[in-house]
Amino acid sequence: MKTNFKSKFQTLKPLRPFLLLWSTQSLSALGSGMTSFALVIWAFEQSGSALSTSLLSIASYAPYVLLSIFAGALSDRWNKKATMLVCDTLAACTTAAVLVLLLTGNLAVWHLYLLNALNGLMNTVQQPASEVASTLLIPPEHLQRTSGLRSFSNSLNSILTPILATALLAFGSIHTVLLVDLVTFATAFCTLLFGIHIPESAAESRQRESVLTSAKSGLHYLSENRGILDLILFLSTINFTASIYNAALPAMVLSVPNGGEMALGAVNTCAGLAMLVGSLIVSLLPAPKSRVRVICNALLLSMSTENFILALGHSLPLWCIGAVLGWLPIPLMSANLDVLFRTHIPVEMQGRVYSARNTLQFFTIPLGYFTGGFLVDYIFEPLMAAQESGSLLTVLFGTGKGSGAAFLFLIIGFVGVLPCLIFRRDRHILNLEKTKSIVP
Repeated sequence: MKTNFKSKFQTLKPLRPFLLLWSTQSLSALGSGMTSFALVIWAFEQSGSALSTSLLSIASYAPYVLLSIFAGALSDRWNKKATMLVCDTLAACTTAAVLVLLLTGNLAVWHLYLLNALNGLMNTVQQPASEVASTLLIPPEHLQRTSGLRSFSNSLNSILTPILATALLAFGSIHTVLLVDLVTFATAFCTLLFGIHIPESAAESRQRESVLTSAKSGLHYLSENRGILDLILFLSTINFTASIYNAALPAMVLSVPNGGEMALGAVNTCAGLAMLVGSLIVSLLPAPKSRVRVICNALLLSMSTENFILALGHSLPLWCIGAVLGWLPIPLMSANLDVLFRTHIPVEMQGRVYSARNTLQFFTIPLGYFTGGFLVDYIFEPLMAAQESGSLLTVLFGTGKGSGAAFLFLIIGFVGVLPCLIFRRDRHILNLEKTKSIVP
């Protein structure tokens, strides 16, 4: 037994720097997630508008989408550790600013738009640096395992975020949530500063290309690798639908008679539990014969279940079942996507390519949030309010505020399934299986 334990310890020893980075950054992400959850509820209580709360996410994603392609070029040239430390510190300052405005009684929704934009700008630079840092810290033979661990932490955060945020709001206040966020940031910051050495990448030592040339090289790489490009475009269509979902979910669950804060927390918790189970499955399963098939089929299952159940279900148990079916396949998709990218894109190009990917894959997210908020507030809610009691639409989706959002879920169910059926036959994506990996 001692020999086996020692052998397992020696196997995991090369992963120690990554495990430190992963665990503490995940803790900080949990704190940030609780803050986002609490502020969405606060903003909806202030305005009662789906579009108003959607603008919080739009403000975060707009700089991310617009500047990612240049941020990645800078990230490839800058020291990864210093970049992460500076960006995380400035992002924490936005949380501190929200806390100060709350304590002085001056916080308004428009303040959150501005602070979210600044936070999104920091994330624009920090995210590609973090991705490359992880690649530099992970031995190639552990890529599958660490992808499962990252999915696991994301899933666990999805579970704990609504539970802890709701508990802190119930027994404390939003101020408590913000303080916890700052404590988790301090833990991650100190661990990265004093406990983790991130090796220098080839791009850092080279530093000869201009930022514009580096940014162009990321786009050029994608144009020369159509399988990766088409996969990114596929995910951008999914992100559009998912963002409409994210805009409509609080508007429905917080508004209907059998909903509220606890119900929204329960649905998000079930989604997180489903992702946790999916992450465990990824960690235990051997590498699939076709990662592309797993990605396409996982998204098809997700899109063809949850939206329809949310549309036609009128109770919390049904919403929770929908959340489980919708989110269980996501870690399978994410882990296989992560391995495909890391094994097909050279590490010295990853910062630039990931940033080009961020622009192309995520530009649909702010569009989706705006579309979802607009459709709920100005199309579907007024449409349902005009229906007579007992009409077909009221039988299907209910009456009162929130019924319009339920109607919208039916529409996005069909919108989400269509690209899954189209892209799963894309020959460029399928050819990724035939392309030689850069990692043995």
